[in-house]
Amino acid sequence: MAQNKELELAYKFVNSTNQSIFLTGKAGTGKTTFLHRLKRESLKRLVVVAPTGVAAINAKGVTIHSFFQMPFGPILPETDLNASKGFNRKFSKTKINIIKSIDLLVIDEISMVRADLLDGIDRTLRRFRNRNKVFGGVQVLMIGDLQQLSPVIKEQEWEVLKQVYKNGFFFSSQAFQQCQAITIELKHIYRQENPKFIEILNAIRDNQLTESIASELNKRYISNFQTQPEDGYISLTTHNNKADAVNKAELDKLTSKKSIYKATLDGKFPEYAYPNSQELTLKVGAQVMFVKNDSHSDKRYFNGKIGKVIHLDSDEVVVHCPDDEKAIIVTPETWENITYNVDPDTKAITEEKIGSYTQIPLRLAWSITIHKSQGLTFEKAIIDAEGAFAHGQTYVALSRCKSLEGLVLKHKIHPNQIVNDSHVTAFNEETENNRPDEIVLSDSQKKFQLDLMAEIFEFFEFLYPVNRILDIYYKNRTVVEGPVEQVFLGIKDCVTHLLKVSNSFKHQLNQLSEEFGLAEKSPIIQERFIKGLNYFASELEARIVKPLKDFAFTTDNQTIGAEITKHLDHFEELLEVKLLYFKGLECGFKTEQFLELRAQSVFQGKNKPKKSRKTVIDGTSHVELFEKLRLLRNDIARENDLIHYQIFSQKALYEMCETLPTTTKELLQINGMGKKRVEKYGSVILKVIRAYCEVHNIETSEEETLFEQAKPKRKRGDSKKESLLLFQSGKSIEEIAHERELNENTVFTHLASFIKTGETKVTDLISEEHYNELKALIPQKEFETLSDLKHQLDEKYSYGALRLVLENLNFKD
Repeated sequence: MAQNKELELAYKFVNSTNQSIFLTGKAGTGKTTFLHRLKRESLKRLVVVAPTGVAAINAKGVTIHSFFQMPFGPILPETDLNASKGFNRKFSKTKINIIKSIDLLVIDEISMVRADLLDGIDRTLRRFRNRNKVFGGVQVLMIGDLQQLSPVIKEQEWEVLKQVYKNGFFFSSQAFQQCQAITIELKHIYRQENPKFIEILNAIRDNQLTESIASELNKRYISNFQTQPEDGYISLTTHNNKADAVNKAELDKLTSKKSIYKATLDGKFPEYAYPNSQELTLKVGAQVMFVKNDSHSDKRYFNGKIGKVIHLDSDEVVVHCPDDEKAIIVTPETWENITYNVDPDTKAITEEKIGSYTQIPLRLAWSITIHKSQGLTFEKAIIDAEGAFAHGQTYVALSRCKSLEGLVLKHKIHPNQIVNDSHVTAFNEETENNRPDEIVLSDSQKKFQLDLMAEIFEFFEFLYPVNRILDIYYKNRTVVEGPVEQVFLGIKDCVTHLLKVSNSFKHQLNQLSEEFGLAEKSPIIQERFIKGLNYFASELEARIVKPLKDFAFTTDNQTIGAEITKHLDHFEELLEVKLLYFKGLECGFKTEQFLELRAQSVFQGKNKPKKSRKTVIDGTSHVELFEKLRLLRNDIARENDLIHYQIFSQKALYEMCETLPTTTKELLQINGMGKKRVEKYGSVILKVIRAYCEVHNIETSEEETLFEQAKPKRKRGDSKKESLLLFQSGKSIEEIAHERELNENTVFTHLASFIKTGETKVTDLISEEHYNELKALIPQKEFETLSDLKHQLDEKYSYGALRLVLENLNFKD
């Protein structure tokens, strides 16, 4: 296979370009072998699908309908797939991640895929990837032979589909028309060696069966041909009922005792994908066909090999095949039904077994249908092509045979029996003169690498979340606090600037590629790439990363807050991807490395907990008070079964933190704090504000009686001393606060002021464990405010404890 130039060209196109490909070729040209090689060796993340269950099992993939969760009926462009009934269109997160991260989709037996089904695949890929690119930007490899079996389309289905499609074949789909796939035809035939037989097959395949070639073929017509049991002939016929009738009649002729072998099913294995009968009835003397390649190392049999049963046991069957010296002891084989999954550690796409079917790998083989023979190879076959009704049936039947000598015709074949579709003929003629060569390959490789580079520097997606955040803010600015406009207008300017630069940079790279060839092999292009990478990275850091680091907002309206957060999360996900690319490619561009990074980016942050957004922002100098009042508001709302802003609004919260009202009269001046609210909640609000002012030595106003009699204000020095005396008498901070009707934090601050005089110790107020932990942790942190430090540490450390340790560290310095 290494010497096959078409196969090698196809392999290079698959692995080093993003070009979609239709890989075709006559029967026996190695298409299936190529697929297995691709699965073993390709560096791309790939998924294999096929139109039928048996084809999917043989290709070691999954069915199109199960992977893409498609309905079985007609799929028109205006059909809402998500609204379809009778099947599940809710994709799991795992499957969505697989779809987002694959580089290559392989569709085997593409000749049997309907046009509307391929368009359904396109729509699904666009849904989860790039809506503006055919197949969502995924490279698609379509493998099959249009001269073999065609799509099955019921008459009533075609009445619907013909309004949209010229014919039912995949090449009539809108997606195929848009993807500009290249066609590579495999020429070398591995199955047949006789030039005369190959000539006959080619004539039938190309609908050019002349009378003279037909005459040569019909020499294999033998009237009333009778086989002997040891001959090993299999009959290929057009209809199931013909094949079943022959097999039953032949089995009934045998007088030996019958044995029944029952399949063992484990997990999920759909009935339509069973490779043979679930209850296999055999007798000594029965002609059988192997339906699986031997899994043992000695490879005694292959899928399609014919033999005769010579002995039956409870768990094994002994088969002798013509020309074999030794009989084959056949034991149960297992077929696996797989699904695709993602390895939690490596993030590689893995094949996970979800079910299995274990059975003796045989079927009765005096006769099978032509349809079921696709993909098989026979030494000796009797062809009954009379009544061939579908495109490609005669060619499939004849091409199963390895030699002309092993072929017997039950009826003569005439040119008018060859059923070929005119649309297939026209398509083949259209693509015949447009086959790719090494020059097209080189151009495709250049384009692929340049497209990947352009993706690295593409920032258009960033505009949507930025614009949405600004739109939401402008419509709701009265209830949103924080520098939303300032930060995101700056970010938008940066993104717009980077879009202009990336267009110019892309043009430069294209010009350099024309002169110096493949990007990853050109030192000049690599140097330009690294310079561009560094420029974009520095712009991101200075104009986006840094402003976002300190950005926060707050709002009373949970719906608006959730909307802003959703778009902010989306923006940060896009940003993380760019930073991942810039970091991973800082030494230069490599295709394989970029594909790995792109796959990694899909899973980046998927298992991380959601980032908690700061609710306290740089809009007040009294951050600690802001937190206390916010928590108080939440507590009151919870106790009274109210919404938090029914206590006081966010705007009122900010205003209280700026004006510090300590009397009822001052509180009534706060925007939104009417008489009823102050009557209900004023006393507890003022208590928190007064305690804060007292702790921070902020002057307060004398209360005037409006709703309650104000208490005489204590002298500050006496108040602290009184707290100390109570503490020295053995009372706890909580008991002192309760007795003196003070906030616990106030009492804590009173006692902390006596540390310098030696009347109290740090470890009197916080545990020695917390004290030692904070002494070690705080010097390692960078912070501007106490609140900033608090957010970086465990919740178990109070503001008072932090302030105490900070003061103690400074005092010791």
